[in-house]
Amino acid sequence: MRAGRLRHRLQLQQKAKTRDLDSGEFIDSWQTQVTVWAEIEPANASEFIESSATQAQITAKITIRFRPGLDSANWRGEHKGTIYKFEGPPMPDPRSGRKYLLIMASTGVSDGS
Repeated sequence: MRAGRLRHRLQLQQKAKTRDLDSGEFIDSWQTQVTVWAEIEPANASEFIESSATQAQITAKITIRFRPGLDSANWRGEHKGTIYKFEGPPMPDPRSGRKYLLIMASTGVSDGS
């Protein structure tokens, strides 16, 4: 992967439980863990149609350098105010499996959960 393609600053946010100061209850919140360089592309028509068969509407493909520990259940991305919900596990590159990750994502969700 050429570094020039990774031109978007993507905040990787992890779901965390925090205590509400007023009620004392635990609530789900999102905390930025790291900001990485990414390539964010709109999904093409065939990927969008294919995703229509499932519950998720894939609207973007995100490529980042390999990073262990990402999963779709507890992570999301944010770029310039747009929330990207990760749909399915990140897919490692087919050659070495440790160069980059491809993440299929949807947008238009309120908080990425």
